[in-house]
Amino acid sequence: MASSKQASTFYMTPQEDARIRNTVKTRRQRCRNLAGQPRESKDAQALHSTVTMASLMADMSASSIEDSALTANQHRGDAMPAFAVGEAYPPCFLDLDDLKPMTLSELQMETHHRGRVLRLRREEPVVTFKARSWTVVKDQSTGQAERLELVLHKSELGDELLEAGKSYAIKEPYFTLNDEGEATLRVDHPSDLVVENESSGADSSLTNGHVAEAAVKRAIALKTRGNAALKSQELAEAHTRYTEGIQCLQDSGVTNKDIILDLYRNRAHVNLSLQRYDEAKADAVAAVSKTGADKYTALDNKAHFRAGAAAYGQGEYNEAGAFFETALELLEGADKDAKAFLRRADQRLREQETGAYDFSRIKTLLSAARPRVDAADHYSDTVIKDTPTAGRGLFATKDFEPGELILCEKAFCVVWGHELAAWTSIAYDVRDDKIRGFPAGLSKAIVQKLRNNPSQIPKFMDLYGDYAGLGRELIIRDGQPVIDVFQVLDIVARNGFGLSPAAYKDENVTNASTGIWIHAAYTNHSCLANSEKDFMGDMLLLRAIQPIRAGDEITHSYDFTPDYETRAASLKTTWGFKCVCALCVAEAEDGVEIRRKRQELLEDAVKFVQGNEAKGAKRLTIVKARRLVQAINATYDEKRYEGLPRTALLGIETWLVVAGKGLNGVT
Repeated sequence: MASSKQASTFYMTPQEDARIRNTVKTRRQRCRNLAGQPRESKDAQALHSTVTMASLMADMSASSIEDSALTANQHRGDAMPAFAVGEAYPPCFLDLDDLKPMTLSELQMETHHRGRVLRLRREEPVVTFKARSWTVVKDQSTGQAERLELVLHKSELGDELLEAGKSYAIKEPYFTLNDEGEATLRVDHPSDLVVENESSGADSSLTNGHVAEAAVKRAIALKTRGNAALKSQELAEAHTRYTEGIQCLQDSGVTNKDIILDLYRNRAHVNLSLQRYDEAKADAVAAVSKTGADKYTALDNKAHFRAGAAAYGQGEYNEAGAFFETALELLEGADKDAKAFLRRADQRLREQETGAYDFSRIKTLLSAARPRVDAADHYSDTVIKDTPTAGRGLFATKDFEPGELILCEKAFCVVWGHELAAWTSIAYDVRDDKIRGFPAGLSKAIVQKLRNNPSQIPKFMDLYGDYAGLGRELIIRDGQPVIDVFQVLDIVARNGFGLSPAAYKDENVTNASTGIWIHAAYTNHSCLANSEKDFMGDMLLLRAIQPIRAGDEITHSYDFTPDYETRAASLKTTWGFKCVCALCVAEAEDGVEIRRKRQELLEDAVKFVQGNEAKGAKRLTIVKARRLVQAINATYDEKRYEGLPRTALLGIETWLVVAGKGLNGVT
């Protein structure tokens, strides 16, 4: 992930590093040794005592990050949860009806029970931490109890998933050991846990001869409960009640009643608040009466406006404009909100087509409370194509001169350091035995966005990641999208950007601002980049810094470090490749001793620049600077570095330019 040193550097003692590695390796070995062994029955009362005490302790310790053995810096203020990554497994992509029931007694250790489903009930509190939640569940058919743990992706509609109900269906359950060595049912993929609606079963009032009437009566009651929840901003509860009302009417065959239009219209409003734009638009369209009757005019106006707002939220400005125009026509131009949003949609379309932005106004409107820009993407002068050596890349379709804007792109998803969603974990990758910082908060937010808006899955999943997962296909099972969270994790690790320098003053490694810009993510690295990126709120701006001709690949630098060894190690560790640009080839041929000498001189130059003010510098100080330049230049082979930047000179030469102006009386 491309990020600033300030935001991405974390410090661990050798002891902490060793402890994390050993914990993961020990658990993995134990799992391999126990694989296939039958589950051992547990004492339900002992589990009850454990979860009750753990819940009380978690509630009392508001600052508790995690109780995991993998937590890094446990006794310091910068404690960070840690994960083992690289142990990927696919989610279940079957419907519940296609799975064979099983019981807890059939579980086997370190086994994914493919083709099976467990139905369990929660009778204990939920223990909630930043990186996971757990509880105790019971098998109603046998009375046996077991631990159930959700890792990272543990919330839905803003609420804890385990607290959304008490009856669960676990698809293709995974039984394993956690980092404390305890046997547990583990769920990584949100779609593998289905919270079953206990109130959706047969309603005795619907079994008499007045099915439709009873359904309408119940739907009205559910609408009332949903409205009350919406008024108190309990959005998840409101969504649930409106959904139950719609389902109740659909199950009874009621399709032409005003109540179902009301439920769709109200759920569209809730979905807009939850940024569930796919369902918001579908609900709003379903809420249109299609009768032309005068009594529906105001309500149809409201439905069209909400459909337009949903399309606008997805960046579908043409479609949004059409909805707003219809909303205006219904009230004969009297809808001020629709008129204002229509103007905004037209402005977004102009930005999208021309790349002409009012940057002054955008900057004026930005604040910590409103860091997200209201603007369209503009990247029509670029195209994604295959490169000879670096997979897919971004190419120019027109000429660009230095300083010219290549593209502007709103973040697909961004979490800011001052938001609760922003948090960093430590990831130990068992594939290459490396420990890295990982923007867990961003990964979590992306999975939630994809679940909320399944139409966005194909374009996000088309990004590169080491783990192929399910590819870019959209799979819907049991009414929800199937998302491989390990695929998301790898995509974020390879394509995320840190907003650098730190976007907010209280930002540090534990809460760095990070995001994903899908189109810009195809820009490959080069130490001799022809473009550079900048940020304005959540909008990424890419500008040319060298002449770029139509057909040229557009590149930018992922790492600016002058030292070759440090830069090469960073590129390999973070992005998994070795740079073979002309500068890296030349520096590699210098040999270790020359590079070491150059690095020592660079450090001297940095200290010199930091310790001497350029403006008003005395002649003797300037002479010292020139000697440093000569010494650094001597480490570069004239022929091999012809036409290449001498990166170790950049800081000291800039100092000399400023000092020279002062010496010549130029201000």
